[in-house]
Amino acid sequence: MKLYRIGFLTLASTVLFLGMGMSLAQQPSAGQGIANSAEVKPFLGRWDLTLYAPDQQYSSWLELTENGGHLQGRMVGRWGSAHPVLDVKIENSMLTFASPKDEEETPKNMPFQAKLVSGKLVGTLSGPDGTTWRWTGVRAPLLNRTTVAKWGKPIRLFNGRDTTGWHFDSPDAANVWSVKDGVLVSTAHGSNIITNRKFRDFKLHVEFNCEPGCNTGVYLRGRYEVQIADNAGQDPPDLQTGSIYGFITPSPLIPLHPGTWHSYDITLTGRTVTVVEDGQTIIDKKEIPGITGSALDSHEGLPGPIYLQGAEAHGGFSYRNLVITPAID
Repeated sequence: MKLYRIGFLTLASTVLFLGMGMSLAQQPSAGQGIANSAEVKPFLGRWDLTLYAPDQQYSSWLELTENGGHLQGRMVGRWGSAHPVLDVKIENSMLTFASPKDEEETPKNMPFQAKLVSGKLVGTLSGPDGTTWRWTGVRAPLLNRTTVAKWGKPIRLFNGRDTTGWHFDSPDAANVWSVKDGVLVSTAHGSNIITNRKFRDFKLHVEFNCEPGCNTGVYLRGRYEVQIADNAGQDPPDLQTGSIYGFITPSPLIPLHPGTWHSYDITLTGRTVTVVEDGQTIIDKKEIPGITGSALDSHEGLPGPIYLQGAEAHGGFSYRNLVITPAID
C-alpha cells in the first residue's frame, strides 16, 4: 500500500501537524479570514440591538470590524461590559457569532445568527434556557453635534422631600428607596429609579455617598453608565468609579471613599462625554462607543432619562443635589 512508502519523518511531521491543528481548533477564534469583502462590508460597524426574550426585551450592542483581513467583534450583552465575541463569521450572507458563557452567565456560549434585511440585522439566538429568541439590530447613529450647545436653565431633579418626578421599574421599590433628611437613599439591591423627563444633551451635577463594598451607577439618557463603586484595585480601570462602564477609563483614577460625599459634573453632547469628579476632570471629551450593560433601551438617537441603578446594584448608597441643565437647541 502507498501508506507503507511514507517515510518515518514525513509521517511524524504529519502527526505533529495534525496535533497542532487540533490544539488550535480548540482555542477561541479571533476572527474569520475575509474571502469576500463585498459580502462582509455591509455588516461592519456599530449596531444597536434588541433581544426579544419570551417575557421581556433586552438592550444590547454589537461592533464588527475588519483587522488584517480578519473579522473581529465585541458586544455588550444583557448586562455587564463590552467583551469580544467568539467565532464570528459571515458566510452566504449570514452573520454568526457567539457570546461567551461567562459573560452571559449561561451553561453554554450563546450563539447568534442574522441576515441583513432592508439594512437591518434580523436573526435568532439560543437563549439561556435553550429556547429560540428573536433579535434585531439597527445602525447605531453617529450623534455628531453640528452646533455649539447653548444651555438652558438648571432643573432640580430631586426636590429633597420625596420622589416626585421619578418612577420605579420594580414593585418592591418602596422597600429599597426612601428620602431621609433631604437625601435620596437606597439600602439594598432593588429597583432602578428613573426620571419622568427625558433629555438629549445636558450638563448634570450629582452628589453621591456609598457604603463599603457598594456598586451602582448613574445612567445618562438611560443608556450610558457612569460607574460608582468601592472596587479600587479589584476590577479593571474601565470598571472603576468615574468610568463609562467598560468603555472609557478615567484618568486619573480617583478612588471612592465610603462614607464620604463625592460629586460628578457630567457634560454629554451627542456621544461626547466629559466627567469631572470632585472638581477634577477625569474624562475629557471622549466618545462613548455604545450603550452599556443594563441600558433601558438601545434607541441611541432618542432623548432618554437619567436613572440611578438599583436593580443590579450592591450595598447602600445615597444621592443629593441632582441638577440637570439641558441644551436648548
